[in-house]
Amino acid sequence: MLTCKEFLKELSEYLDDDADSVLREKLEQHIAECPNCWVIHNTTLKTIQIYRGMDPVPIPADVESRLMRALEKKMAAQRK
Repeated sequence: MLTCKEFLKELSEYLDDDADSVLREKLEQHIAECPNCWVIHNTTLKTIQIYRGMDPVPIPADVESRLMRALEKKMAAQRK
């Protein structure tokens, strides 16, 4: 039986359909037995389905510039 922490670690692989059959079975068993992880799985799956159905929206240039500066600053701080 997987723990919730292990389930969350593997959730992305499961949703991307990259999990091998043994792992997939363990994840599905955990989802069936754990209501909290079922909610996380279900909500994440629905969110992905909604976003896949949307057209991409370009980020305004000023927002992209501020985002990139913030990311560069954070990455530089982590290197120290």
